[in-house]
Amino acid sequence: MIGIIGKEEAGMDDFKNFMAKYGGMIIGIIVAILLLLTKFYELIIAIVLIAVCGYAGYYFQHNKNSVKDKLKNFIDKL
Repeated sequence: MIGIIGKEEAGMDDFKNFMAKYGGMIIGIIVAILLLLTKFYELIIAIVLIAVCGYAGYYFQHNKNSVKDKLKNFIDKL
């Protein structure tokens, strides 16, 4: 009996270690599959794009001179 219980506990420990190591990846994969199946990712991409463009506009507006200099240097290198 002790040997059988020991094996079950060892198996449970292996499962716990596996979930501790790869649990986040498994959850991420499940979330990704759900997003792909529901086409919810299109909305997420749109929201991220709006946020990035808004931040870029804010940054450009408040750092005009720095952006102009960096852009000029970049074009000169081309």
